[in-house]
Amino acid sequence: MQIITVTGYKGGVGKSTSAIHIAAYLARNQKTILIDGDPNRTALNWSQRGEMPFTVADERQAMRLITGHDFVVIDTPARPNSDDLQELAKGCDLLILPTTPDVVSLEPMLAIANDVEDARYRALLTIVPPYPSKEGETMRNELIANGLPTFQSMIRRSAAFQKAALAGKPVNQMSGRDRIPWNDFEALGKEIMEVLRK
Repeated sequence: MQIITVTGYKGGVGKSTSAIHIAAYLARNQKTILIDGDPNRTALNWSQRGEMPFTVADERQAMRLITGHDFVVIDTPARPNSDDLQELAKGCDLLILPTTPDVVSLEPMLAIANDVEDARYRALLTIVPPYPSKEGETMRNELIANGLPTFQSMIRRSAAFQKAALAGKPVNQMSGRDRIPWNDFEALGKEIMEVLRK
């Protein structure tokens, strides 16, 4: 069983949306459970409005349901303290740190990197303005220049995520243009698998 934890020092960076779609990617070929540890219960609420292709559980339910799963994706509370972050990093195979492409997000990301420097982690740019904006690329270059391992894939901003949340399913189960954002998670999923194989 491999554990992927999604966390960050800042709220509103697409953490839960990322956790849900990472789980959806993994669930295509492996038995996957998403543990919703965020007090907002975004993943649980999202799943209760429809049907997810993976198990979603809170921390208490997870103890009963976790056996037999190939992947565990954990959606944590936002803004963990330094000690909690270090424990999260030690307890997983990959720590994913979503961040938005703005200068205000850079300092918290550098602080996180300092706390988890010995762990296997990657920064993930989320809510990235679509082309022709260069904000995502600029921030990715800044993160890399500061020594933070960063996914090449970026998750673009899209209203389709809100529509999918209302429908209670991930965007890969949406139709038409609302399915387009799945391409970003498809690319991210391939990168995640490469990191886990190393």
